[in-house]
Amino acid sequence: MRRWERSISVAVFGASSLAQAQSTVNLYGVLDEGIMYQSNVADGKRISLDSLSGLIGSRWGMTGDEDLGSTLHATFTLESGINLNQGQAGQGGLPFGRQAFIGIKSDNWGGLTFGRQYDMIFYFPEPLTAEALVGGAPAGHPGDLDNASNTVRLNNSVRYMIPDIYGASFGIEYSLGGVPGNFTSTSGYSVGAGYANGPLKLGAAFEYFKNPTAAPGTGFFTAYLNGISTLQGAINGGYASSRAYQSVVVGSNYTIGQAIVAASFSNVQYANLGLSHLYGTVIFNNFDVGIMYRFSPAWTVAASYDYLLSNGIPDVAGRILGNQHFNQVTISTDYFLSTRTDVYFGIGWQQASGTSSLGAPALARIANLGDSSSNRQILARAAIRQKF
Repeated sequence: MRRWERSISVAVFGASSLAQAQSTVNLYGVLDEGIMYQSNVADGKRISLDSLSGLIGSRWGMTGDEDLGSTLHATFTLESGINLNQGQAGQGGLPFGRQAFIGIKSDNWGGLTFGRQYDMIFYFPEPLTAEALVGGAPAGHPGDLDNASNTVRLNNSVRYMIPDIYGASFGIEYSLGGVPGNFTSTSGYSVGAGYANGPLKLGAAFEYFKNPTAAPGTGFFTAYLNGISTLQGAINGGYASSRAYQSVVVGSNYTIGQAIVAASFSNVQYANLGLSHLYGTVIFNNFDVGIMYRFSPAWTVAASYDYLLSNGIPDVAGRILGNQHFNQVTISTDYFLSTRTDVYFGIGWQQASGTSSLGAPALARIANLGDSSSNRQILARAAIRQKF
């Protein structure tokens, strides 16, 4: 080997060793596979294997951290959903549909990241809702209108998270939209805050998006290129003409001995619905309460109640569409076989009343897993979960 070749080899090896000494890359994941039963969906009952709608949807990912000195770190996260039953990626088949971002983090000043990311609802109020406490699809809010089940992530987003200050934390995120040459036409933003003090935890978030139903791959509801959208059910499918969307979510937890009590409220608005709805705004309000009790370090039991209502909106013919009401009850139990593996069961029952957004009788829709064929629906799931 020539001297200059030897020098380059030594330099590259030295740089690689230095990078390895200062950097960490971690692989992690969750496999959550269950048998799911839906009493009324499409034309009848459905029994299926499912790995995407559990307590924590199946996924694998990588995180990286490089120490840059002076309390600064370069960070990244790549995370993909896993459809175990078909060997495909989740989130509409996107290779890293859950998260894909890179950024800079300071121990003192917080982190700035760029890419496809969760919104502030995910980070602040969502973990404190009764839905999250009971867990899984059987406890999902009807249609996931408020995004408390994280159906939608934010593409082309810039996020800044401020570190905790005496129990308080804050975050803000802006999505540049997806229309070439006009990054504001489908843009939006999300802000959130949280507070923790002993047994009490509070969280709140607000998000707003323009033109959420733009062409596939560009709008808030149409972020998936394969056409998947949260506007595909009778509960909100009639509001595809919306020019703006906003969601406000507030959640709380309080621990009392071996029990945790949770409650949340969300307000969702589809605004400027076009001529067919006299350019009006339709509003949904969702309330949930729940409790979880830990009988032992390994065994918990939980229950929740959810109520969603909308007063609807008139169309050009003067009919009131979308005056819907939903009542939902869920119970669940979870048992840990080890620190990494648990088995659980959950069942939810929902009844809808009123008129759907399409002008027909309202249809039940637990979470965002398909309309019932009637105004009632039962969704049950028995599953095993392993973390790595």
